[in-house]
Amino acid sequence: MINPLLLEIGTEEIPASYIEPALAALSRVLQERLAAARIDHGEARVYGTPRRLAILIEAVADRQKPLTTEVTGPPAKVGFDPQGKPTVAAHKFAEKLGISVKNIKIADTPKGSYLAARITERGLATLTLLKTILPEVIAALPFPKTMRWSDYHTAFARPVHSLLALLGGRVVAFTLEDIKSGRYTWGHAFLKPGRIKISQPSEYLERLEAAWVLADIAKRRSRVKTEIEALAAELGGRILPDEELLTTVTHLIEYPAPVAGRFDIKFLELPDEVLITSMREHQKYFAVADASGRLMPHFIAVNNTAAKDPALVARGHQRVLRARLEDAMFFYRSDLKASMEDWVAKLEGVLFQARLGSMHAKVLRVQALAETVAGWVDTAGALRAEASRAAHLCKADLVSQMVVEFPKLQGVMGRVYAVAAGEPEGVAAAIQEHYRPTASGGALPQTKAGAVVSIADKMDSICGCFRVGLVPTGGSDPYALRRQGIGIVQIMRDQGLSFSLGGLIAAGLGPYAGIGQAPPAQTADQVYAFLRSRMAYLLTEEGLSKDVVAAVVDASADDVPDVWERARALEALKAAPDFEPLAIAFKRVVNIMKKAGLAALPAEAAAVAPERFEHVCEGDLLKAYQTVKAEVACHQTNRRTDLALRAIASLRGAVDAFFDGVMVMADDPAIRGNRFALLALVAGLFENIADFSKIST
Repeated sequence: MINPLLLEIGTEEIPASYIEPALAALSRVLQERLAAARIDHGEARVYGTPRRLAILIEAVADRQKPLTTEVTGPPAKVGFDPQGKPTVAAHKFAEKLGISVKNIKIADTPKGSYLAARITERGLATLTLLKTILPEVIAALPFPKTMRWSDYHTAFARPVHSLLALLGGRVVAFTLEDIKSGRYTWGHAFLKPGRIKISQPSEYLERLEAAWVLADIAKRRSRVKTEIEALAAELGGRILPDEELLTTVTHLIEYPAPVAGRFDIKFLELPDEVLITSMREHQKYFAVADASGRLMPHFIAVNNTAAKDPALVARGHQRVLRARLEDAMFFYRSDLKASMEDWVAKLEGVLFQARLGSMHAKVLRVQALAETVAGWVDTAGALRAEASRAAHLCKADLVSQMVVEFPKLQGVMGRVYAVAAGEPEGVAAAIQEHYRPTASGGALPQTKAGAVVSIADKMDSICGCFRVGLVPTGGSDPYALRRQGIGIVQIMRDQGLSFSLGGLIAAGLGPYAGIGQAPPAQTADQVYAFLRSRMAYLLTEEGLSKDVVAAVVDASADDVPDVWERARALEALKAAPDFEPLAIAFKRVVNIMKKAGLAALPAEAAAVAPERFEHVCEGDLLKAYQTVKAEVACHQTNRRTDLALRAIASLRGAVDAFFDGVMVMADDPAIRGNRFALLALVAGLFENIADFSKIST
């Protein structure tokens, strides 16, 4: 017999950002516990509002699956006498297991013959087991912050008020502190606050919706989206897309009741970003734009309670927003009267990191590094001045009144104020772009100056933190160095910047030579390995094979765009039907060199002495190498790694014949060294493309 299982934890209002992670954990932990208890079940679905976390699991078995185990006892010679009759030891063994002595068998084991019996546990009733499982699952739910209330020992995101637990039509009876589980939930706190009886899990959503609670998150989100879009259309506009805000609002309400409001047209003087941030950050209002994308003096607020007089509610929202916008207008106008150069000077009073100095000191380092990087990117020199000026001003807005009030506008306000101060458009754009990407999958800088300053800023942070021992470990990364490392790699790849990563690291570490205990060269190796691991992560995320990624980044990671080109070329070659024997041949070349204690470095052709060849296959391999060498060099110059790999692959026959025809480890040191030199030539063709010893075959 199977039944659905429903668990609901009724609480005071849980923060919006806690809900989805908590529901994901609830689903995972409960299903793990059911599996561990050998309880079969079907699909799990989660539901939630600010005042409840719930899960419904279909087709839960009413009993554990039987468990059959084989138990061994004393040796057979002890359990049975010479006539084959069971001894006292056999009877005791059977008695201990609760079986008849007739059910005892002889099991042959590596240690000899022993008494054995197969025991089958029928399993306990699921209803009984859930009385222990459910409270343990509730206690195991993780939250960013928890609290205790009354004199309870239980810690939860917010105080728990009720517990609903049903297996089919039966209550799963348990107690959490002094809260007893039952078959009751609660309706909307204001529109229908009474208890609601749930007879069967299948009626849970319907009964709640009748009580003004949309517990289905997807349905509630869809309802919010549809209704705010309809209101915006009535105003002659459209909702400015904001998926993050839509998610937040969905988790702030149990039943959507949107209203439209307006603000004074004078506030349109503010930059769009300021208006939008003022509405969304504190008030969670949606901005409205016209057909051309310009902001309209309107907003949409989503209430949790349907009002008898929506106009009255809208006026309340308008009063609150007006106060916010008046503050923003004051900050904006005051900032426009200030000098960005004065703000740069004030950065001396803003701490970057205790051992790394002020934000002003960071700006000077970033400016110098940006000038160096710009010289690599644009040898003509035009980019250098633009990047230098953008780097000089890139942190200035941190001391502006607007950014102090709205920290998320850093960079954005820097661009706005730079334009107002008459700075070139490229400088202003780079100031905003240097923070990018601000999150995983976020937008990258679009201008060269923005890319250069962004790389310089991120590399300075990474180098400085590594010098003072602030290296990311496990889940600890307070300075977001992983994200910044990924940002550097993504920008260099996106912009096609092929300057040396090692050179960038050396330049970034230059100002920190006198800081920290470790030798600078050791820190450089750490940073290089860190960025190489970020590349490996990104390549794997894009679906490339782990062995291909390891082979490519271990060979060389100094030219970021080239890493991607080599990885894709090797991945394509790996898909060829004859790749495995090719990989085996080249792995053998690399492994022999490594075992001999020699680096797989290209040897000079003069180092190979043809007069020392003892077999035709040696000369054939040298000729094949000489034919392919120029072709590979040409393809690499043209950044056609795919064609270079195909050319190298043509050596496979000669390499196989070489290994079949000679013993590399010859007794004669001169002949052995000559063969090593020949293999070094072959290894040199692909040493900077991929380490074939990493390829799985």
